[in-house]
Amino acid sequence: MTALIESEKLTRILPATVPVTLIQDVTLTIGEREFVAITGPSGSGKSSLLYLLGLLDRPTAGVLRLGGQDTARLDERQRAELRLATLGFVFQFHFLLPEFTVRENVEIPMRKLGRLDARAMRGRSTQLLEALGLAGHLDKLPDQLSGGQRQRVAVARALANDPPLVLADEPTGSLDSQNSEQVFAILDALVRERGKTVVAVTHDEAMAARASRRIHLVDGKIAQENGA
Repeated sequence: MTALIESEKLTRILPATVPVTLIQDVTLTIGEREFVAITGPSGSGKSSLLYLLGLLDRPTAGVLRLGGQDTARLDERQRAELRLATLGFVFQFHFLLPEFTVRENVEIPMRKLGRLDARAMRGRSTQLLEALGLAGHLDKLPDQLSGGQRQRVAVARALANDPPLVLADEPTGSLDSQNSEQVFAILDALVRERGKTVVAVTHDEAMAARASRRIHLVDGKIAQENGA
């Protein structure tokens, strides 16, 4: 198994009069084609860990390697480039830009990475959206879509630069059961059919049980780990 994420004693402490420990001594390895669910009670550090793994926050201590690269040595520009090329993000609330069409939202990461011309970006965004059942909605604005449709757009945006890793923070948290099942099926297919690795923070026990691996956090520490 090729390791895509490796952490050693990863720790995040918020400085304050009384420092707050969000994540403490988390050591883990996540490899190719894994679907990993991160679970735990509210305030256990699930999202904090995901933000560290996604280079959206910096650790106070410990080591984080993505694709074998030590991220501590990267400046902000290099971290941004690594995020764009390696990681796709799906959040509980889709965070689509309301003034842009569905297709334009999906093209935003491609524009930032700058590897494709306008024609290629349009073709890729169209292909991704059609594959997710949104062929008839390409030129609509986000507020013209249902919640489930908006979350599928968010998945398409996460895949825009064809990253090996998709990080999802409560991706079904704001959806009803039918749309939750649909989003789970999409994430699962990314692993089985496209060879992606998905790491998802979730309170959804059914979703966690169906992941290939589960990491359970309590008070910022790994309390239990099940699966491969």
